Amino acid sequence: MKVAIGIGSAYYNGDDWNELVDYTVAADTMGVDYVWSAEAWGMDAVVPLAYLAAKTQHIKLGTGIMQISSRVPPMIAMTAQSLRTVSNNRFVLGLGVSGPQVVEGLHGASFAKPLSRLRECVDIIKLGLASERIAYEGKHYVLPRPGGEGKPIRLSQPPQADLPIYLATLGPKAMEMTGELANGWLAAKYAVDILRFLKPANGWKPKIKQPVFTNQCRIMAANMNWPRFIICGDFGANLVKINNAACISRIDNNFHTNTAPGQT
Repeated sequence: MKVAIGIGSAYYNGDDWNELVDYTVAADTMGVDYVWSAEAWGMDAVVPLAYLAAKTQHIKLGTGIMQISSRVPPMIAMTAQSLRTVSNNRFVLGLGVSGPQVVEGLHGASFAKPLSRLRECVDIIKLGLASERIAYEGKHYVLPRPGGEGKPIRLSQPPQADLPIYLATLGPKAMEMTGELANGWLAAKYAVDILRFLKPANGWKPKIKQPVFTNQCRIMAANMNWPRFIICGDFGANLVKINNAACISRIDNNFHTNTAPGQT
């Protein structure tokens, strides 16, 4: 069994930050496997993890999620590399598109066509993590800027192409893209019907014609506003009832329970 905790929320303002630090340090001491940091219009998802990296030794640190519209893709790659370095290889990059209120209302960016934007963002991040020169021509991102003086450059940190990327997605097309591009899936909500988009690894077969997830992709299922449980593992799952809802409970023995302070 693996266990995860969550910190922060859409509107978390840091009032009980010291308690959250103590909570996370205690979780690390007890052998909890992951801590996930959320963001929207409260504390960001990155700074708390950087601080916790210095306070903990073993727990893995994940953004759940980092919003792509509030940062340009090369900066996301740089931030991910830095967090991985300062955490001694414990960082997991969780990405998502957020929603119109945050993207358009708070950041002034367009929310149109979020899936293609997420795909392009991940493409560019992977170029940066692989220490390749960042040259990209898409519908949402064009690098270097056309007509400018800048040339394609590569990030100066060591290559970290194996840094795990998890995507927070909903819907068939989004999940199909997640299976294609990512190492894992972060789900704020899901239904049993979602299983028809999975390709199991250990012989359990849903009734689907074209499975779209690869065996290398892992599942994370969570409500990021103080999630009660997270599920993680290579595909191959059994269904059970949790809190009167059908969920994936066992995925190659990697079942993540997830609690917040005061929850059981």
